[in-house]
Amino acid sequence: MLGATDIAFLGVGSGIKLLLWPAYHSTDFEVHRNWLAITGSQALRRWYVEDTSEWTLDYPPFFAWFEWVLAHAARWWDPQIVRLDSMGYASSSCVAFQRLSVMVSELVLYAALGRFVRASGSSMQSKIAAALVFLSPGFLFVDHVHFQYNGFLFGILVYSLVFAMEGRDLLAGATFAALLCFKHIFMYIAPAYFVYLLLNYCVVRGSQRRAARGGRLDMRASAWRLAKLGAVVLAVFGAAFGPFAALGQLPQLGARLFPFKRGLCHAFWAPNFWALYAAADRLLLVALRAPASASSTRGLVGDTSFGVLPAVPPLVTFAATLLAQLPACIVLVRGRRSPQRFVQSVVLCAYASFLFGWHVHEKAIILILAPLGLLMAAPSQRTLRMFAVLATAGYYSLFPLLFGAQELPVKAALLLMWVLCALALLRSDRNVAAWACLSAPERAYVLGHVPLFVAAELVPSAAFGRLQFLPLALVSVYTALGVTYSWLGLLVEFLRP
Repeated sequence: MLGATDIAFLGVGSGIKLLLWPAYHSTDFEVHRNWLAITGSQALRRWYVEDTSEWTLDYPPFFAWFEWVLAHAARWWDPQIVRLDSMGYASSSCVAFQRLSVMVSELVLYAALGRFVRASGSSMQSKIAAALVFLSPGFLFVDHVHFQYNGFLFGILVYSLVFAMEGRDLLAGATFAALLCFKHIFMYIAPAYFVYLLLNYCVVRGSQRRAARGGRLDMRASAWRLAKLGAVVLAVFGAAFGPFAALGQLPQLGARLFPFKRGLCHAFWAPNFWALYAAADRLLLVALRAPASASSTRGLVGDTSFGVLPAVPPLVTFAATLLAQLPACIVLVRGRRSPQRFVQSVVLCAYASFLFGWHVHEKAIILILAPLGLLMAAPSQRTLRMFAVLATAGYYSLFPLLFGAQELPVKAALLLMWVLCALALLRSDRNVAAWACLSAPERAYVLGHVPLFVAAELVPSAAFGRLQFLPLALVSVYTALGVTYSWLGLLVEFLRP
C-alpha cells in the first residue's frame, strides 16, 4: 500500500507534469499517434510494412504490442486517434490521452525506484536519489514536453538492475532481454550485462559458491546455468520476434530498426566527442579561411562531411565505441564483482556509446544519468562530483529540444530547482554535500551554464548575423566538455580495485 509520503510525492510529481500539459510537443507526438493507428487498425503482418505516414513503426515488437494495448484504450477515448488518415491529428482529446498515457506508464519507473529504495535499506540517501531520478529534468523535458515514453522503459531497466542487486541474476537477465525487445537503444549497455551474467551467474566454482575467486570450476553447474540463461533469453526474443519470423518479415523489421542512412551528427550536435570534432572542423575552416560550404557540420540532418578534418565512417565510430567500452568490462573482471560494480559497468557502457556512437541523439544522455543516479544512494566524493557536473551539463543540453518562448521560463526553472536540490541534498560517503565536494574549477563550470543560458536563449538570434547555428554550437561544445570530463573522472574512480 502507498503511504502518506508516497501519495504526497506522487501528487507533487503529477502536479508538475500537469503544469507541462499545454507545452510544446515535437513530431514524436505524431509518431506515437501514428503507431497507435498502425497497431490499432492494421493486422499484425502490416505493422512493419505500413508506410502511409513517414513516421513508420521502427521500435521492436514488444513496444509495438505496448502501443497496441494503448490503441484499445485510445479507440474508446477518441476513435479518431487510431485512424491512419488522421495524420497531424492533435485535438484536445488526443493530447489529453497521450499525455495521460505517459504519466500512467511512468508508474513503472516509480514502482521500480520504490523497490530500489527497499533493496538499499530504505536509507534517506536512497530515497533522495530515487526522487531525483523520478523527477529528473530528463524525463520531464523529453517525456512530458517533447513527448516520449522513456520513464516506462527506464522503469524496466531499473527493475533489471534491482533484481541484480537482490541476487536474482536470471530474472535480471530476462528483464533486460525484454527491455531490448521494447527499445533497441539499450543494446548500448548489453556488454555490461553479458560480462556480469557470464561471470557472476554462469561461472560456478566449488560447492554452492557462485563465481567465487579461486576454487575449481564446476563445469556441469556452469554449463547448466549457461543453458538456463540462454534458454530464457531465447524464449523472450522468440516471443517478441517469432510471429514476424513466421511471416517472413525479419529482414523488413531489421531494416526498420537499424536505418544507417543518417549522418554522424544529429541536427543539434549531441554533447559528445563528435561535437568537439565538428566544432574543431569549423574553427579550422575559419583559421584557414576556407569557404563555409566546404563543410556541412552546421547542425544539418543527413550525411555529415567535414571541410578540414577527415570524414568519419560508421565503422570508425563502431570501433571507437567498442574500445571505449573495454573499461566497463575491466570493472567487472578486476576485483570483487558486486551489484554496485555492475551498475558502474552499465554507466561506463552507456558513456562509451554516447560519446563515440553514430548519429547520437542528445536525449540518449538519460541512458547514462538514470543508472548513475542509482549510485547516488552511497556515492564516493569523486562519483558525486562527476554526477553533479554531468547532470548539470547533460540536462542543460536538452534545452534545444524545447525551443518555444513559453517553454523558456519553464525549462530554466525546472533545471535550476533540480540542480539546487541535488547539490544541497545529495551527500557523499563522508556525509559531505555535493556542492562542497566540487572543486573550484568544477563549481566555475557548473555556474558557467548561467552566462551560456543568457547567450544561447536570451540574446536575439539577429545578433549572430549569418552565424545562426552559433548558439546551438556553444551549448553543444560547452556541455560536451562537461560530459567528457565526468567520463574521465568516473573512469579513474570505477577502475580502482
